[in-house]
Amino acid sequence: MGTKSRKALSPVVASIILVAVAVALSIAVGAWTGAVTFGFTSTEQVRISSMSFDMPSNTITVSVKNPGTSVVTFNEAWVNNVKQNSTNPVFPEVVTANSEMVLNITLSSLKEGYNYQVGLVSSKGNKFLYTAHT
Repeated sequence: MGTKSRKALSPVVASIILVAVAVALSIAVGAWTGAVTFGFTSTEQVRISSMSFDMPSNTITVSVKNPGTSVVTFNEAWVNNVKQNSTNPVFPEVVTANSEMVLNITLSSLKEGYNYQVGLVSSKGNKFLYTAHT
């Protein structure tokens, strides 16, 4: 009877296969970790570029820019540390990436010669401030 000779993998080939599998796994884990970390570390980039006053209508007009790459949702507007409920558009308001928004805040009264500080609060809890003088 003839016997077939089976040769096992050489230790060198086995080592190369193990290294290749380890490299492939580390690349997969690294890509997954990077995607998860990127989602948690995205920052909101908002600039309040200007603020104007319409004294007869008691309205403050605020121009907001989002130069960032992520969407920002505003939930609150504050004027001189007082939460405002009369805004147009009504909150929550979404500002998409690389876009602008104009917000009108109507107060009970505006006074000439005063400083007004507007604060916009995002859904992530970040507060963006701007102060102007009437």
